[in-house]
Amino acid sequence: MKKLTTLMTLLLVFTAAHSQEHTSFASEIQGAGSPVLMLPGFTSPGEVWDETIANISSDYEYHIITYAGFGDVPPIEMPWYSTIKNELLEYINQRGLNGIILIGHSMGGNLAVDLAASLQDKISRVILVDAIPCMRELMMPGIAAEQIQYDSPYNEQVLGMNDEAFEQMAGMMSENMTMLPDKKELLKNWILNSDRETYVYGYTDLLKLDLRESLKAITAPVLILGASFPDRDVVMSNFSDQYDNLSDKTILIAPESKHFVMFDAPEWFYENVNAFLAGNEL
Repeated sequence: MKKLTTLMTLLLVFTAAHSQEHTSFASEIQGAGSPVLMLPGFTSPGEVWDETIANISSDYEYHIITYAGFGDVPPIEMPWYSTIKNELLEYINQRGLNGIILIGHSMGGNLAVDLAASLQDKISRVILVDAIPCMRELMMPGIAAEQIQYDSPYNEQVLGMNDEAFEQMAGMMSENMTMLPDKKELLKNWILNSDRETYVYGYTDLLKLDLRESLKAITAPVLILGASFPDRDVVMSNFSDQYDNLSDKTILIAPESKHFVMFDAPEWFYENVNAFLAGNEL
């Protein structure tokens, strides 16, 4: 009987541990206090937030996320984005997190919108860094989500690129993401280190997203920090249009910044993030 009890205990422990496993992302936890989920952009590992965490309040428990296929996290099967979203919801619920602050850059901002819309009572504040709820509308106006498929000539072309061609493309991509030469090299290396299928098919998932209706469900105050590149007025117009359904929002455009606002305008970024977290008027 004692052996049976021991066996059942071990089985319960194994089942509980297994239920905590998530394959679509890795999480590193730093600090103590109210939980802050740090959600990076596409191809970026969690370390993209290192400088941010070092320069904003230390009174928080930071959950630093790295997605499958990026950094050192093994890739997963498609669909990619929806699996990450669902497993993040499980992660939050399993840990009983409340009063959560969401900070998301680019694709991480999309995840922040999804989480905030699904978990209204658990979210206290949201910071979106150069994130757009429907980038397809800007990049491919008039194209329906159903027209975008994993199996496409462009995806096959990128999957079939040799290393030299892919490195050239990664270099061109990083040029438009930051003004800082050392950061351009860093971003290029993050792209090169990504799983190729995740890079191709994961981006397809993002092109299919349209979260503009989901914004109506968000009750927490939201700070949107946009990059001024390529044109400040155009950027502000795009953010105003795309976030029209968001009731409690503040939109600020960084001076002289490309997509990685936290790299290009760090002091401006830290100042506004700290003020928003403290509840100060911006």
